[in-house]
Amino acid sequence: MPQMGESIAEGTVSRWLKKVGDHVKRDEPLFEISTDKVDAEIPSPSAGILIEILIGEGQTVAIQTVVARLETDAAAAAAPPANAPSAPAAAPASAPVVASVVTPSAPVAASATPAAPAVPAAPAVPAAPAGSFEERVRTKSSPLVRKMAAEHGVEIAGMSGSGIAGRVTRKDLDAFLAAKPAVSASTAPGASMPAPAGVEHRGPLPTPWTGDTVEPMSKIRKLTSDHMALAIKVATHVTSFFEIDLTRVARIRAAMRKEFEAQSGQKLTYLPFILRAVCTQLKRHPTLNAAVAGNDVILRKQINLGIAVALEPTGLIVPVLKNADELSLTGLTRGTNDLAARARGKKLSPTDVQNSTFTITNPGVFGSLFGTPIIPVGTTAILGLGAIEKRAKVITGPDGEETIAIRTCAYFSLSFDHRVIDGADADRFMADLKKTLESVSETEL
Repeated sequence: MPQMGESIAEGTVSRWLKKVGDHVKRDEPLFEISTDKVDAEIPSPSAGILIEILIGEGQTVAIQTVVARLETDAAAAAAPPANAPSAPAAAPASAPVVASVVTPSAPVAASATPAAPAVPAAPAVPAAPAGSFEERVRTKSSPLVRKMAAEHGVEIAGMSGSGIAGRVTRKDLDAFLAAKPAVSASTAPGASMPAPAGVEHRGPLPTPWTGDTVEPMSKIRKLTSDHMALAIKVATHVTSFFEIDLTRVARIRAAMRKEFEAQSGQKLTYLPFILRAVCTQLKRHPTLNAAVAGNDVILRKQINLGIAVALEPTGLIVPVLKNADELSLTGLTRGTNDLAARARGKKLSPTDVQNSTFTITNPGVFGSLFGTPIIPVGTTAILGLGAIEKRAKVITGPDGEETIAIRTCAYFSLSFDHRVIDGADADRFMADLKKTLESVSETEL
């Protein structure tokens, strides 16, 4: 199990792309993993034959845990040991296995440690020496775990987790939070069924009926669920809507499209024009490119745009275009296309989905006119782009005459955190964005 970032201490094997007995080339995708940050395909470290799978699909293990063995000697692989399992072995989530690629001159011995005990309802942990490995790892819990803990008033340093050196994982925190409502529910007269961790549910949970199909959430769906539930609790959401005339942008795009695509090899869409305008206005309206830390507002100097990408068959991820304000129209096009392609191909790294300062989601590609998107945790606003379509509009001429004309328009929605952004501030940002897009010239690009 590779370490996919400094703050990542565990990963879940979501799918095996090869089965026992398959020949594998070096750097060929071997299995898929999911972490708190990203889904990714993991390449084979060597060419050989997959002779054993130690960690099955859906199991979560610590980084550096060996999940499979490769035989690099074809002759040895033809006669595997009699006790070698042909199916994934059930291993405790925290059991590190010491092994890697099997070579003819270096036989490997596997060993496992017992699974760590579940988190008790009232955990007590002896204090680790300041600066020790245990202390550093425990306080390096993933950002999602730290945010969930802060939201629920849980002190991670006082918990004993099942991760490396007692590190508290999301499962540990979920288990601890789930135990709290269960206790109060059992003592309350007429209490309803306790809700899952992190979910306020009143009344009994739904049960499947005859003919229903029950599908467990995928890893990415569960992570998205956790992030969205946390985001809607943290920020005070308000959404403002503007209709923006993109006729001028459409004309410029049509005029430069052929030459642009010939020179860059990239398809020219409306998105890079919108991104340029957004970057310009974020500099003028810094509270929309900010983060809230308790009673402080952090005004970000960098402009890192999170671009929401829909995954097939289901799922959502938000890769981040770093320093977007420093990119040209070509750079914005290349950057967004590259991130989208790597997101759908599960090639993103953890750094590709970190440090967003403002987010843009584009449901308009599916025909949606407008929506009320949820503000990602750690930011103060998100812009939703509706479908771009031609509409009949009343246009006032230079002499005051009014005519009906066909214009290319779209509805933009801005969800903002009302804790730090007032409606007037949000609407000024949108009014300036509207003016920029409706009066843009080719020389400004």
